[in-house]
Amino acid sequence: MFSYRHFPKIYISVILIGFIICSGVAGYIFIEHYNFLDAFYMTIITVATVGFQEVHPLDNAGKIFTAFLIITSFGTFAYAVTSISKYVIDGEFNHYFKKHKLTAAIEKLEDHVIICGFGRNGKQAAQTLKKHNKRFVVIEQKKDIIAAMNYEFSDLVLEGDATLDEILLKSGVLKAKALITTLPFDADNLFIVLSARSLNPKLTIISRASEDTSDKKLKTAGANNVIMPDKLGGAHMAELVMKPDVMEFIDYITGQGSDSIRLEEITFATLKEEYQNKTIRDLEVRNKSGANIIGFKTAQGEYIINPSADTKIIPDAKLFVLGTTEQIVKLKELFA
Repeated sequence: MFSYRHFPKIYISVILIGFIICSGVAGYIFIEHYNFLDAFYMTIITVATVGFQEVHPLDNAGKIFTAFLIITSFGTFAYAVTSISKYVIDGEFNHYFKKHKLTAAIEKLEDHVIICGFGRNGKQAAQTLKKHNKRFVVIEQKKDIIAAMNYEFSDLVLEGDATLDEILLKSGVLKAKALITTLPFDADNLFIVLSARSLNPKLTIISRASEDTSDKKLKTAGANNVIMPDKLGGAHMAELVMKPDVMEFIDYITGQGSDSIRLEEITFATLKEEYQNKTIRDLEVRNKSGANIIGFKTAQGEYIINPSADTKIIPDAKLFVLGTTEQIVKLKELFA
C-alpha cells in the first residue's frame, strides 16, 4: 500500500488528479445539468485536452467553468507526470517493491540468525552461517557497506539502526534462533542485548566486546556468550607458538582449515524418539555412520570429554560428534 511517508509526491499527484476529476464531474452536473456519465466523459476529454466536441452545447457559465478546468488541470497533470517520471527513473518504484519483498521474506523465516553489523566480525559470522546453509538477516546502517555486500543471502539485508526495537522486530527477532551483535562500540552492543532479550527471552545472544569490563555487563544484560576478538586473537597466536600442532589441529577440526571435517552437536530434542533415553552404546554411532562422539553435555550443563558408552542421553543433554561431511550427513539421516 502506498503511503504519504514513503511516496509523498505520488500521493499528492493522485489526490490532485482525483480532486480535479471530481470537481469537473460535479461542475458539469450542477452547471450544465449533465448526467453522471456525460459529466465524467466531458471532464476526461477536457482534462486530457484531446479536442473532442462537447457532449452538449455549453452556455456561458459552462464555458467559463471549462476554461478554468483546462487551466487548473494542465498544471496538475504537468506536476503529476514529472513526479511519476522521477519516481520511476530514480528507482523509487523498484526500491519500494524490493523493500516489500524483503519484508515478506523475513516474515517467512523461523529459527534464523540476526547479525547486527557487517564489519569484519559480522562478515566472518555471515560466511560461516552461509557455509552451513543457515539463513540469516543482516542489520547494517551504512549504505556503502550494504552496497558492497555480495553473498548468497544478500536479499536479506535490513538497512537501519540495530539499537532500535522497531528494526529488531522487522528482522524477525520474535521468531529468530539467535542474534549476533558485532558493533564496534560496547555501549551499542549492550543496548542491543538488552532490547533483544526483552523482546525474545528464549533468544540465544552472542555479543562482541572490546573492553574487559564489558564482559560481565553484557552477560548481566542477557548475552549468553561474550566474545573478545582482540583477546582471543592474541591468545591464539601465543598458543600457536607454544603448541603449534595442537592449535593447527583444533583449527582443522573446527572448520577453519578444511570444509571436509565437521564438529556437530546432537541434542536430545533432535534425536528420533527411538533413540531418546538410550545409552551411547545403544546408538552405535561409529558403526552406523563412521562419526565419533567426542563430548557430552549433561542436563546440568557439565561437559564430559570422551563420555562412557554407558552414558544415557536424557532431556536437555547434548552429544558432540566429530566426522567428515559425509559421515555427519549420514548420522543426521539415521538419528535426527
